[in-house]
Amino acid sequence: MDSTSMSSEDMLIQQCISNCQDCHRICLETVAHCLEMGGSHANSAHIRLLLDCAQVCLLSADFMTRASSFHPQACDLCAAVCTACAESCEQLADDDEWMQTCAEMCRICADSCHEMAAMN
Repeated sequence: MDSTSMSSEDMLIQQCISNCQDCHRICLETVAHCLEMGGSHANSAHIRLLLDCAQVCLLSADFMTRASSFHPQACDLCAAVCTACAESCEQLADDDEWMQTCAEMCRICADSCHEMAAMN
């Protein structure tokens, strides 16, 4: 389906799927970055949160892709986890541009998923 024949709701869903996929990727890349950095970056709670975020983003994208009736609930959880992940990354972002980029992507995804969660 091309963008000229998509409804505005379909376009929002497609954008959210894309945001979730991008967030999934950057969170996994950030795990590798954090493990290389060591120290507070490699804190187990932070790494688990990054992995949780990556996984819930994938789940939400999958639910939206197949038009699951449960996608609003998946997106609601995704928004909450992405927000928590953004906050965790921001605590490590002082001199680490990578962490700031991850936090920004998590916030974009959280906002997008929050909008999808409201589409009941």
